[in-house]
Amino acid sequence: MFFSCDHSIKKLSNSFCFIFLILTSLACSRIEILQASENERPNILWITCEDMSPRLASYGDKTVSTPRLDQLANESIRYTHCFGTYGVCAPNRHTLIMGMYPSSTGAMAMRTWKRTSALHLITDPALRALPVYEATPPSEAKCFTEFLRAAGYYCTNNSKTDYQFRPPITAWDESNAKAHWRNRPEETTPFFSVFNFTITHESKTFKQSSPSVVNPEDVTLPPYYPDTPIVRRDLARQYDNIITLDGQVGKVLDQLKQDGLDQNTIVFFFSDHGDGLPRAKRWVYDSGIHVPFLVRFPDGQLAGTTCDDLVSFVDFAPTMLSLTQLSIPEYMEGLPFLGKQATEKRDYIFAFRDRMDPSPERIRAVRDHRYKYVRNYRTDLPYIGFLPYRDQAGIMQEIHRLKDAGKLWPDQWQFTMQSKPAEEFYDTQTDPHEIHNLAEESQYSDLIQKFRKVHEQFVEVHGDLGDRPETQLIKDLWPPDGKQPTTAEPVISWDDGKMQIDCSTQGASIAYRKKGEKNWQLYSGPVEFSGNKSIESQAIRLGWKPSGTVVWSPNQ
Repeated sequence: MFFSCDHSIKKLSNSFCFIFLILTSLACSRIEILQASENERPNILWITCEDMSPRLASYGDKTVSTPRLDQLANESIRYTHCFGTYGVCAPNRHTLIMGMYPSSTGAMAMRTWKRTSALHLITDPALRALPVYEATPPSEAKCFTEFLRAAGYYCTNNSKTDYQFRPPITAWDESNAKAHWRNRPEETTPFFSVFNFTITHESKTFKQSSPSVVNPEDVTLPPYYPDTPIVRRDLARQYDNIITLDGQVGKVLDQLKQDGLDQNTIVFFFSDHGDGLPRAKRWVYDSGIHVPFLVRFPDGQLAGTTCDDLVSFVDFAPTMLSLTQLSIPEYMEGLPFLGKQATEKRDYIFAFRDRMDPSPERIRAVRDHRYKYVRNYRTDLPYIGFLPYRDQAGIMQEIHRLKDAGKLWPDQWQFTMQSKPAEEFYDTQTDPHEIHNLAEESQYSDLIQKFRKVHEQFVEVHGDLGDRPETQLIKDLWPPDGKQPTTAEPVISWDDGKMQIDCSTQGASIAYRKKGEKNWQLYSGPVEFSGNKSIESQAIRLGWKPSGTVVWSPNQ
């Protein structure tokens, strides 16, 4: 089986250690991976950040010094074409944990099951009455970490969830600010750990959040920004925060090495979407969805190589199962790009935009290596809707001021347009900032027709729940009346010294623990139990209310 990025790796060791055979010296060369034993699985560490485009030296941006991320890049495969499905966090996090497109599960809006954090800034009662509901995947769908836990992995999340449904207690062994692989019960227990850093989040540019290092005069502005001191200041703040991030990443990598785990752990580094700045976050342009993505394998293998294959966030969950030699369920919509089950390269990535807090929207996009097709379904809406959270940023207030004064330039048309064309088309090679819309250029008509067809075929295969009002969507997710169902309570039984737990709700996951214990265990089959402590159990189907907690006493 081959990596889609033309890597083929052979694993010949009888420990977690990898030995790779590189068949060619070309970047993205084809390499095979073979596993010596089905019982030997690597540890996996995700180090993630928020709201950051590829503003790193390894991606050609030398504005700030990031020695730890530079070192990691030198030790890693550097992916140049990795994209989120959305330019905002919650739908992307849903994509990552499920391996499904948010448009397939009702996870499109930002956000669904919690009120916006900027609700206090919205005074219009109609806009304050935002719908609240949980995305509801098909009954067989699980958070991919459940498959890892069932296979014996200790899974920790430090600590953001934001999955568009309430985080199920079955997803993680630990999900909190102290979650760490160091808490696993045995040193030999394989782990999957996530550390998420927020210092580069959009909100961290609202004020100076890191030491001021970058001179605003030294930053390079994209042409869609007006050149003013405030705009430069906020972009400089973003770079200042990246410097802080570099140290945070280094601390986790140091802990991995201190524990002697760097030689049997695969490390992923990526951002949850592009920059937390106007015309980036929430948009389907590359400024909103293109992210840095590094993968470091043990023993320095493939260090310093580059892969330009298209990778989407929807591919991450099946890739985790491929790397850990677990079966990939059919409901997953992504393509594994590493491990024994890696598929052929993808030809396109797909991006989306839907309601952002009180601002309605529906945009879809298709991108290959060079061209980007954008379909605007709400041509009646301006590009810049009412987003009170975003408008706290000084850079956005400056853009509003210049727009109202008629002082924005032609390249900033996406800030001034009060309606949208039905289609946009960009050559990202000659126009990387996606400013020059080619949709009306006759020489591109055949290409546009091709992309239009790809978009339509995608909808035919995967559907698109964004095509209906949310009031109807809720009824479709929770038929017939839009009332959220409740997962049936689990039933605990005891047979021949083993505990068995069942739930009548199709597809429900089940958790249990001895009374008094902090962490919930994932139930995946009969469990041997001894002692006199009572057992607590709870069941949940994603998108439904969890069951009540059932207690079984050995004295029953």
